[in-house]
Amino acid sequence: MPIPEGHVAFRRSPEFTQDTIPSALRLAHETTHDTWAIIHVLEGKLRYCIIDPPSETILEPGRPGEIEPEVRHRVEPLGEVRFYLEFHYPPERHPATDA
Repeated sequence: MPIPEGHVAFRRSPEFTQDTIPSALRLAHETTHDTWAIIHVLEGKLRYCIIDPPSETILEPGRPGEIEPEVRHRVEPLGEVRFYLEFHYPPERHPATDA
């Protein structure tokens, strides 16, 4: 499912490598109910695993992965890799629209 129209990118993680991936990303975790994310692989390959229902996708440059809200998932490097995460909020939650 694509990120809903109108969602706004609000934060980008640092770039991670196979050596600097936080352990929390390697373990099952999820985003909040209204936060989507995109995994952008800059170099190498990254396995993106959805826990339930089980599935996995190999991400690489030009093939990003979308993380839906509240979907338990984890990532696993496949050799050398460099990637970052981009988080998206709905427009009503974006800090720029707060009154």
